[in-house]
Amino acid sequence: MAEPNLAQFKITRDRLSLDEAYQLADDQSNGAVVLMSGMVRNQTDGQLVVALDYQAYEPMALEVFGQIAIAISQNYPSVTKLVIHHRLGYLTIGEVSVIIAVGSPHRAEAFAACQYTIDRLKADAPIWKHECWADGTQSWVSPNKTT
Repeated sequence: MAEPNLAQFKITRDRLSLDEAYQLADDQSNGAVVLMSGMVRNQTDGQLVVALDYQAYEPMALEVFGQIAIAISQNYPSVTKLVIHHRLGYLTIGEVSVIIAVGSPHRAEAFAACQYTIDRLKADAPIWKHECWADGTQSWVSPNKTT
């Protein structure tokens, strides 16, 4: 990424917009925009889920997003735009919890940078999810779990 201001981050309790993320990642120099959305699914490891409750230490999470952007600029230098949006709060089945959008002149680099971004976010950002099970129980998910 040529300039740090080409990255755009958001942590919010509001619904996330795929259209907004795409528009932010779009650029006339791009040949590809790769968009990844993570959403609440109805089961984890065969156990029925009714909702997820996301919490974060926001200042540190945004700092991690910035570190990811620096790593993207070093490892994928042709990437022109990086968008990381994460939602907090109580989300039900089908709601979008995270959006990653990467713009690049070439699709291979855009796909690789998108994969790198979500993997680093899940491993390093202080964002936690509390799974709410259909049987009424709840449990915290390890922040480094990759599913």
